[in-house]
Amino acid sequence: MEFNVKKLASDAGVFFSRAMQFTEEKLGQAEKTELDAHFENLLARADCTKNWTEKILRQTEVLLQPNPSARVEEFLYEKLDRKVPSRVTNGELLAQYMTEAANDFGPGTPYGKTLIKVGETQRRLGAAEREFIRSASISFLTPLRNFLEGDWRTISKERRILQNRRLDLDACKARLKKAKAAEAKAAAVPDFQETRPRNYVLSASASALWSDEVEKAEHELRLTQTEFDRQAEVTRLLLEGISSTHVNHLRCLHEFVESQTNYYAQCYQFMLDLQKQLGRFSGTFVGNAESASPAAATSPPVAAATLPAVPTIPVVPTIVGVPNSMAEGVLNPNEVKPPASGTRRARVLYDYEAADSTELALLADEMITVYSLPGMDPDWLIGERGNQKGKVPVTYLELLS
Repeated sequence: MEFNVKKLASDAGVFFSRAMQFTEEKLGQAEKTELDAHFENLLARADCTKNWTEKILRQTEVLLQPNPSARVEEFLYEKLDRKVPSRVTNGELLAQYMTEAANDFGPGTPYGKTLIKVGETQRRLGAAEREFIRSASISFLTPLRNFLEGDWRTISKERRILQNRRLDLDACKARLKKAKAAEAKAAAVPDFQETRPRNYVLSASASALWSDEVEKAEHELRLTQTEFDRQAEVTRLLLEGISSTHVNHLRCLHEFVESQTNYYAQCYQFMLDLQKQLGRFSGTFVGNAESASPAAATSPPVAAATLPAVPTIPVVPTIVGVPNSMAEGVLNPNEVKPPASGTRRARVLYDYEAADSTELALLADEMITVYSLPGMDPDWLIGERGNQKGKVPVTYLELLS
């Protein structure tokens, strides 16, 4: 216990001595050992890296998880070293609601069928979002967090030690300066009673006593200078390692961009498939999607969003009563003959712009005659308005009895 008390008292004395030295330096009352310009640049670069890494990390977390409560929950699970429970994405939740709504409205109705198709696409989007969040967390967030919680803490610790060594060095320099000034004064005006230190023997001369003080101060200065130089070298090596950190973060950034590119490419492909299913865009849009996109000329090709240049045309058997052009997948309105029975009147719900000559453009609230042909896609009907006829999407119509 006695040893601990003495050590505590010694540490407290060192702390107050350093605090006094630091205060005097701030007030300009004491000299300060300046670091070389290269070392100062390394310190500034390290501080800049730390600050921007923190900001990028926090904002990326917001991008991946906009809900602050969910972020706090994930942070607590991480600190407790427990697995974060699986959380349903917004897209998956929307898909669940759409599916339940379709079951209530009737899965066979046009609205119900559309809800089911859109809900399935939302589910796929939610699953893609979950995979993107997982991939980005592993490849990008974890390395940034490891730097802040590992390497940067080590650098900060060594910088604090270097700061203490510098304060000790400056204190030794000040002590040596005072001892030399007192020695010079004692040599110029010998006065035994006034210049001798308190605990020195009375028979010694004041000049000899201050000479001993100068030697002790010089010895302490040499030891302190050695410790300072050693600590400065250790800190310099750690600061120069920031370059390796930048290289590592650059690689992680490339992986993050790749994950984000794959995610958006999957979303783009899912929405293309959904548009084709809803019948809003024909196959012409799919074939010209790359040329119509302004970013296609500058963006590299992505495997997930690449569409086959030459689609495979399946062999369709001849159906009795259906025109050859219909069996081959191409509708010629002039060849279509309305059935003797089975035609219905329908009211157009929304405006529809025909994608090609096989489709019929529609205006909201107009009345048309519709009918189906054997082998047709159930999402389409043949519509007639006067002498005009063509394919029309079922989802744009309200069938009347």
